[in-house]
Amino acid sequence: MAPNMDKKRILIVEDSATVTKVLRHLILQFGHFEALFAQTLAQAQQLCLQQADALFAAVVDLTLPDAPNGEIVELTLAHQLPTIVLTGNFDPKQRAHWQGKGVVDYITKEGRYSYELALKQLQRLGNNHEHKILVVEDSRPVRKLIVAALERQHYQIFQAEHGEQALQQLAQQPDIKLMLTDYQMPHMDGFELIQQLRRTRDPTQLCIIGLSTNSDAALSAKFIKYGANDFLLKPFLHEELYCRVNQNIELIERMEAMRDAASRDYLTGLYNRRHFFAHAEAHYQSLKQQRHKVTVAVIDLDHFKQINDRHGHLIGDQVLKAMADALTTHLGRFLIARAGGEEFFLMMAGIGSEQALRLLQPLRQRLAAEPIMTDAGPITVRFSAGVSERITDKIEQQLHQADILLYQAKQGGRDQSIGDHGAVTISSG
Repeated sequence: MAPNMDKKRILIVEDSATVTKVLRHLILQFGHFEALFAQTLAQAQQLCLQQADALFAAVVDLTLPDAPNGEIVELTLAHQLPTIVLTGNFDPKQRAHWQGKGVVDYITKEGRYSYELALKQLQRLGNNHEHKILVVEDSRPVRKLIVAALERQHYQIFQAEHGEQALQQLAQQPDIKLMLTDYQMPHMDGFELIQQLRRTRDPTQLCIIGLSTNSDAALSAKFIKYGANDFLLKPFLHEELYCRVNQNIELIERMEAMRDAASRDYLTGLYNRRHFFAHAEAHYQSLKQQRHKVTVAVIDLDHFKQINDRHGHLIGDQVLKAMADALTTHLGRFLIARAGGEEFFLMMAGIGSEQALRLLQPLRQRLAAEPIMTDAGPITVRFSAGVSERITDKIEQQLHQADILLYQAKQGGRDQSIGDHGAVTISSG
């Protein structure tokens, strides 16, 4: 059977049949991973050689029949696999030893929750490469320690020695999601840095964790009052650092998911009308200032009411979803929104109306040649479009021009796209 390329392949090395059974069950529930299992060091060595380029990470028991002293961890780390240790015995010295070697986490087997935690850590690792973290710390050894720990978690890490450098990094990398900052630093301390950042970035856009060796309880409270999301007292355990960082990253992810859901059309997944105007207007004004071309299109499905009347709204919804998918496939590099009903908006930066009309043609040809498969059977969909490149004061006004051209296309027989030069008319005929 061919491997599922959508799932990350992980190596699990565990000699207990009971634990293996639990892990197999949980992996099926998670659905994110494809697991290869080994019971011994020798089996793991063979799998590492055979699957060298395919493995994403490893979860390993610390004690195996042919590797009683953690040799399995040495193996997986040698193959540069992010490794989570699962062990039946909690030993602080062992934990410190293996964390020093570079394992991602050291988890004691304490029932189902421990195994779920290990898999959640793997899931977190798979997402972390998308997130940027800034470490602001004037002590080079401490900064190096934090950076190394977070790099093991696959985060993208940026560094600064003080507040002024941090502001420069944030200006160059505006999509940094989390910042860890020390309190006492030259040029600009942690409090000044946080105060300045909170004027433009709220805690749901940039999470901030304050750091200090000062154990005064008032200091942590002051950090929070100045705008930090969290506080961490140095020196700290790796687990505490990971927990605080991961919790704050997950907060950012939840807020982004909520904002994204609010900006999306519930049916098609495209941006909704409100988001289109909120997002497109600023971009539109910027393009105008730079004297770039901007073309907008209003697309409307032909005779859509007949589909709803004949087959019902559930079938109409299937047609709209398929149309949204087709728009994304053919024109996904542009800003697309469902304006309402069977109408869609496009903003196409950098091109004129004639080029936009040519780009619409493959979409028209595909819909004509490949009926949409619905629960009521195949349905052939056609559309009309108005396309305008005439720059106006606001994008809403340019869309109004495109809407007038759409009306002309409808009046002219439908199944055609009309540009604002009048002479360009392209149909599927």
